[in-house]
Amino acid sequence: MAARRFDLHGLAAGQGPSKRHVASVVDVAEEIVVQGPVQALAAVLARLWRTERLPVVPVGWEPADDVASTGLARALGLGSGAERELPLVRDDHGGVLLHHGRVEPAAAPAGRRLVRPLGRRFGAQAHHDAVRVADGPITRIDVRPDWTRVDTISAAVVTRPLRPVGRTSGRALQVACDPARVLRDGVAFDREVTRWTWYADDRVRWRLRP
Repeated sequence: MAARRFDLHGLAAGQGPSKRHVASVVDVAEEIVVQGPVQALAAVLARLWRTERLPVVPVGWEPADDVASTGLARALGLGSGAERELPLVRDDHGGVLLHHGRVEPAAAPAGRRLVRPLGRRFGAQAHHDAVRVADGPITRIDVRPDWTRVDTISAAVVTRPLRPVGRTSGRALQVACDPARVLRDGVAFDREVTRWTWYADDRVRWRLRP
């Protein structure tokens, strides 16, 4: 049976697929091929996970030509080798992270004097596994799945611009903070958060068709 193709090339930068775009993935019995940027692939994987079909439906990917897609395709070794089972990095709000996540200050309230983006900070406490990686005002936290290791994410905490960055590796990052904005593969979460967790779920794998 031919693979079912989901053409999501039309997504703009920072735009994720709607639920309607990915709803029908639950009806696919064989292989899925996602065409489009990183956030398209992440949305399809999240939908398959929520419907308990992720372990049984192989997923192929025809990436877009943006920088994030090119970087992820290289990290995954797309186009080489045989079908592989890969780790899945999830968050506690039902999303999937493939390339780059960020926790950053929330937008300034209306009427407040704007601060240059590099100068904005927010209070946060964060732990990467058992290691405390933030405790006080910070500029942002960047998170990436580590595709060279199993069930591992890397985190970089920026306390101030141009200051040394604290980098750690582990399975789970937990953040408690002032109201903040979260970006998942370039797409902003739909509301501000005060708690967030990213973790490599060692109970589940997804199948990548090269």
